[in-house]
Amino acid sequence: MVASVWRAVRGTGTDIVVLHGWGLNANIWTPVVTPLAQVGQLHRLDLPGYGESPWPTDMPLTFENLCELTLAALPERCHLIGWSLGGLVATELALRYPERFYSLTTVASSPFFPAESNATEGDWPGIEPHILNTFAKQLSKDFKRTVERFLALQSLGSPHAREDVKQIKEWLFAKPMASVEVLDAGLDMLASVDLRKRLPELQVPCLRMYGKLDALVPKAVAERVSTWLPQSECYVAPKCSHAPFISDPEGFINRLVPFLQQHMP
Repeated sequence: MVASVWRAVRGTGTDIVVLHGWGLNANIWTPVVTPLAQVGQLHRLDLPGYGESPWPTDMPLTFENLCELTLAALPERCHLIGWSLGGLVATELALRYPERFYSLTTVASSPFFPAESNATEGDWPGIEPHILNTFAKQLSKDFKRTVERFLALQSLGSPHAREDVKQIKEWLFAKPMASVEVLDAGLDMLASVDLRKRLPELQVPCLRMYGKLDALVPKAVAERVSTWLPQSECYVAPKCSHAPFISDPEGFINRLVPFLQQHMP
């Protein structure tokens, strides 16, 4: 069974696809829809299981299935932009199917989200595993409040965090909430998927965008990933946390659009 993936399409020209992060939906991209739709034909997707895209009842909730269902909903070839968990999906798809993409942009994303202590390879910056575990335990008790707490964590450090969270909540609750099962599986993906060793295989032009104040993907991740992807472009938004396209949409667009135009067919 193929999932029915909800999308909103705006603009004309070369296809550009944006993928949201854990717990959210396509509304999250609202601040940058107009300028991106002036560059090409913008597709905003609700990832399978989120918003108005139901997860197929006969399919296990795995990262591989999430990627395959998302791939089936994409245009034949496109610029792919993924935020947070959506960036993990986008990276996996670009690694597997480079012929399908003009470019890859990851936003506040990491090839491996949890922090890790390793005596031989050095520490890896990321989310403390106990934070992900706590959210996973709390989901079944009060999943709406748990998601709200995660949103607050995403805005931590932003100069206007309170306004950011209020706006994100409006976008989130304007669509159906993901089920506890989908959210729990998403947390498991954030805790376990590791693309670090495969990054040097990436064949698609890549832009990586981060927030300097991000509490979930520390800016130190940017430096580490640069060693695996020396040909990629990297931008760290100075006054942004985990959602730079919300905290500073103008700065986000000013950095992203020239990259997309540079790799237009």
